Amino acid sequence: MATKRDYYGILGVSKSASAEEIKSAYRKLARKHHPDIDKTAGAAERFKEIGEAYQVLSDTQKKQAYDQFGHAAFDRSSGFGGAGQGAGGFNPFGGGGGWQTYNWSSAGGNPNVQFDFGGFEDPFELFEQIFGGGSPFGGSFRRRPTYQLDLSFEDAVNGVTKEVEIEERNTQGRLSRKRLKIKVPAGVDNGTKMRFGDLDIVFRIGRHPQFLREGADMFSEITINIPQLVLGDIFEVDTIQGKIKVKVPPGTQPGSLVKLKGKGAPRLGGSGHGDHYVRVNLEVPQNPSKQEKQLYEELKNLSSKKKSWF
Repeated sequence: MATKRDYYGILGVSKSASAEEIKSAYRKLARKHHPDIDKTAGAAERFKEIGEAYQVLSDTQKKQAYDQFGHAAFDRSSGFGGAGQGAGGFNPFGGGGGWQTYNWSSAGGNPNVQFDFGGFEDPFELFEQIFGGGSPFGGSFRRRPTYQLDLSFEDAVNGVTKEVEIEERNTQGRLSRKRLKIKVPAGVDNGTKMRFGDLDIVFRIGRHPQFLREGADMFSEITINIPQLVLGDIFEVDTIQGKIKVKVPPGTQPGSLVKLKGKGAPRLGGSGHGDHYVRVNLEVPQNPSKQEKQLYEELKNLSSKKKSWF
């Protein structure tokens, strides 16, 4: 992985620079390297880098964390950022954070270019906040509208075609309604963001009463009794691909997961399926019959007669 450049060096300011000096340096560099102006190779990445540096150095708390820990302050794997662990539990963001993907397109840009800003705000949005709502470069800088689309659990897993109605504002500022057919591919997940024409759609997926989903993997539970755990047994369980027979081996421990390979949700993009995991829970009888008590007493006595390891 490439080493990140020093944020102060990116903006060309010293560590003692004031907030106004940092902002002034950002404004100058952002104008110079905006992708609609700077057509040299790597301009968009430089613009992203400038925005990222400003996001940290313009925020007192983030700047303090960066001055103390450097880039490790925002790296989950370092123990300082992301998960809120590390030095005394210090987390400069006060939460879990996460990776967000923003898309950029313009009259002169590549509409397929995507950037990850690692939990920072979108530098293009930041640019608009500093310079105003419009673009200082002739109006070619424009973020695509983003819409949320609710899907059922089944539609997200299997794919579906939805007809949606969106509002658009024309060049005269008037609102108009437009109906679109959105073909949702199988395997989208909660929070998946996809581009459809000149708009982005973020999916919100409903819950399933029986399955828990983690990416392409599915989880469900079965509850069995003590003899079944000790001796093993075969059970029929539901999966998104239909009913499957599951063999629980003898001696299975309560809480164990039995893996059904390839029986999970389709992976987005058509690269196979995830797995289905069945958690085995133990059912302890609350009111055993007289005969059951006698059998458990015999089992208890047999167990106590076994030679101790000590």
